[in-house]
Amino acid sequence: MGPAPPAPPHDGIAASGLTTGLFGVDLAVRPGTVTALLGPNGAGKTTAVRILTTLLKPDAGEVVIGGHDALREPQKVRAIIGIAGQAVSVDDKLTGLQNLTMFGRLCRLSKKGSRLRAASLLEQFGLAEAARRPVKSYSGGMRRKLDLAACLLVAPPVLFLDEPTSGLDPASRSALWGTISELARGGSTVLLTTQYLEEADRLADDIVLIDEGRVVATGAPQDLKARIGGARLELTTATEPDFARLRTALAGLVVVADQARRTVSVFLGGPGRPGLRDLAEALERAIGAGAAVEAFSLHQAGLDDVFFQLTGRTKASDGIKEPN
Repeated sequence: MGPAPPAPPHDGIAASGLTTGLFGVDLAVRPGTVTALLGPNGAGKTTAVRILTTLLKPDAGEVVIGGHDALREPQKVRAIIGIAGQAVSVDDKLTGLQNLTMFGRLCRLSKKGSRLRAASLLEQFGLAEAARRPVKSYSGGMRRKLDLAACLLVAPPVLFLDEPTSGLDPASRSALWGTISELARGGSTVLLTTQYLEEADRLADDIVLIDEGRVVATGAPQDLKARIGGARLELTTATEPDFARLRTALAGLVVVADQARRTVSVFLGGPGRPGLRDLAEALERAIGAGAAVEAFSLHQAGLDDVFFQLTGRTKASDGIKEPN
């Protein structure tokens, strides 16, 4: 991708006591870093982004973006931020190239600079062959890529991405991850919301885990994973009665039970808990229950395990997901 205009010096993002569908949410994004706001559908991620980007006024709280009070100086904040929301904002009647060139001109790039930057982004997002086609002929994924490209025409000091890779194929998702990382290395401050655990793990310097309008954990990905120990034992039973017996037998241990998959998971180790001792106890209880176990496996603890531990909800029901 061609070089974007340099981002000017700036501070990061700071918010405290936010309400309006939230419950006193506090968060901070360090300058030049990527922070992932991670949580299930309906957790409050989009509401938080709408407040931070001056699109929604909170009932209470404070927001400072790039050194500006977002509640008192919204115009100054809007001048230094870029936003890619979940809704596509490009014009169906224009071609991809015309859309990006128009956005470039609105961002005060020269006519030539707008076209060069537009062509570079179209190539980066795999849209070069469709550049002169009307957007109304684009697929949903192509439209999403074009919308994201428009957001990146000028590298903003502060960038908000609301589920930026939703609907993208794996190759496009990986390319966008690289672009986001480049922006942060170039000095941009990035806050992204996501349901993709791998995305948060790969991109984020820090993670804010939100559930039902509340922040339930913050920290670097490796620190959050270290809180719950090093591994997870997963046992899959043959029948519903076997699942019920196994779940009862393992009560008292740290367990996540997924009835749809007839799977029970036990976290091994953690602060002050030897992992091998947990493993031995779990297996002893499982054997004593007399439940037929079809399969078992050991996994390194990941962000999905952090979410399970902190909310008690399974991936099947909470909306958290892995990319295809």
